[in-house]
Amino acid sequence: MAPLINLVSWENAPSNLYAYRFPETNLTTFTQLIVHESQEAVLFSKGRMIGKFGPGKWTLSTENLPILHELFGIPFGKKNPFTAEIWFVNKRIPLNLDWKISNMTVRDPEFKFVPLVASGRYGLRIDNAERFLINLVGNLPEFYANDITDHFQGLIEQNTKSAIVSYITNNGVRITELASRLNEIASSLENVMDPFWNEYGMKIAGFYVTNIGIDGEDENGKRLLEAIAAASQQSIQGYTWQQEQAMDVAKKAVSNTGDMGILGMAMLAGGFGASGSFQDTIMKPGDGRESFSGNETSQKPRRRTTVFCSNCGKSYSTENKFCPHCGNPYRPCPVCGADNSERAKRCVSCGSVLPDYSKEASSGLYCSKCGKALEAGTKFCPECGTKVE
Repeated sequence: MAPLINLVSWENAPSNLYAYRFPETNLTTFTQLIVHESQEAVLFSKGRMIGKFGPGKWTLSTENLPILHELFGIPFGKKNPFTAEIWFVNKRIPLNLDWKISNMTVRDPEFKFVPLVASGRYGLRIDNAERFLINLVGNLPEFYANDITDHFQGLIEQNTKSAIVSYITNNGVRITELASRLNEIASSLENVMDPFWNEYGMKIAGFYVTNIGIDGEDENGKRLLEAIAAASQQSIQGYTWQQEQAMDVAKKAVSNTGDMGILGMAMLAGGFGASGSFQDTIMKPGDGRESFSGNETSQKPRRRTTVFCSNCGKSYSTENKFCPHCGNPYRPCPVCGADNSERAKRCVSCGSVLPDYSKEASSGLYCSKCGKALEAGTKFCPECGTKVE
């Protein structure tokens, strides 16, 4: 027969150990039970809970456990043996349980469907030791903090993911606003998760969201992060995505001239329309610029008050014949008035055919369509037949 236990206690309880079952069950009505601060002891016998004890020193007598008389027929005031399991429950608050969610997709008004990842930390304390031991611990001899995450990983992920998606959707939160809404999201998650843990005798003692962001491991997320980074860089440098596309168009337009200096002007807004698109600049009919379809007659030049120098890129008044910053001659496009390089064959702003500036016209007139030098008084271009305005 196993020896009777006279003293039961749980010394030096680790903070990450929630529950501990005392290894011996042979007790007597004179056994002393010591429960330390932040602990609670729960006794089970014959499949029933027979008593709970808070901090202090207790004797497991029939006075403290009247049910012993019913279960074992033990008379009051006598020393008699009985068997029972004694569980110690740690009621400290360890805020060291981490959670992480992946494969979470939300809809964003700007970026459409966005893959997200989220992570954080939460603390749990035991609120109802009996419910905790019956519904969660079961027959395990010990129950650690990581047993909670291992046991509930799927449910935690499912409930947390659903709560995050619901909050973002119901509140119309944009992806770019997530970092500033972490506290609100954490409060919402705590309200959702608290009833879940109450079922197992536990209560959330702090729920934190440390990060919510685009999933860089997902292929769509990776492309989105690259696009956002590019957009941020463009914003810092002072030009838009449409202007970057126009830059490519401008490169193709001057690829035969070998003159990359004129690209600076295209990027400095002289060659861009109101929407920032190079296409808008060269394809808008009726604004006084060449329609560029091939057979139409030229239209009246658009009057500019300032231009960007094709050499140094700085702006100056169209009243000047030379750039006041670098001395480069002003070579206006006959259609829109933009300054162009001597070697350019088409205007970087509107795409019109440029005069051959190497052949100066004594009259100062050039055909707005083919660029031929004209004599004073010419009404139609002798080269292409375009009417001279």
